[in-house]
Amino acid sequence: MEPEALAARAKANGVELWALTDHDELAGQARARDAALSLGLPYLTGTEVSVTFAGRVVHIVGLGFDMHNEALREGLHSTRGGRGARAQQMSASLAQVGIKDAYEGALKYVGNPELISRTHFARHLVDSGVCSDIPEVFRRFLTEGKPGFVPHRWAGLGEAVRWITQAGGIAVIAHPARYPFTPTEEYALFTEFKAHGGLAVEVVTGNHSAADVVKYADMALEFSLLASRGSDFHSPTESHTDLGALPDLPGRLTPVWQALQDRVHQP
Repeated sequence: MEPEALAARAKANGVELWALTDHDELAGQARARDAALSLGLPYLTGTEVSVTFAGRVVHIVGLGFDMHNEALREGLHSTRGGRGARAQQMSASLAQVGIKDAYEGALKYVGNPELISRTHFARHLVDSGVCSDIPEVFRRFLTEGKPGFVPHRWAGLGEAVRWITQAGGIAVIAHPARYPFTPTEEYALFTEFKAHGGLAVEVVTGNHSAADVVKYADMALEFSLLASRGSDFHSPTESHTDLGALPDLPGRLTPVWQALQDRVHQP
């Protein structure tokens, strides 16, 4: 969806503070801010940085930064840099199992070829009839050990946190329950994140169960982290929850937006 359509959906659904957090990209920020403010909706700058940690891809959300910060822009550009070559390899792998021209098909769903991702391949595989829906795509393709999977080296954890914090923002561990870490690896993630200057963790998100919320509320308190709450909304047909539909944060936590009040763009 376009930033203006997302802003309108957020406002209509009763959202009180919105951040657009595109992956590894800031190009939509000015449009999202202007659209939100025109609707009377307070706005925070946002992005979601892809990071490699312990051999897995982890997402670090940045909130409340200067969208014009050159170091942040250059860092995100560098982490996007390998997507094109990776996408070509993914397409070649899919061709080996009879799915031709997947790269060209995926390109139709992305405005910037530097941002091509598994999601764009998945949309192509659904719309071309190879799979019936997005979950089926990821059961059959594009994940480790399946056709179309190609690993990519993303930013380091410390790099991502530094880009965000040096641009005046707050770094947040996104949807931690999604990562298949052992307890030891997860503890290491939180420990290193905090050591690099990370300040918050998503406790309530579209991917988290009620049990996950309890677990990560406890971890937020254990590591003295602020708590965030985000829908992870991608589109009406591909998301676990809609904008504005999440439950509240547990009351024992300190919301991240309390630390971001001076960085909220007000109507």
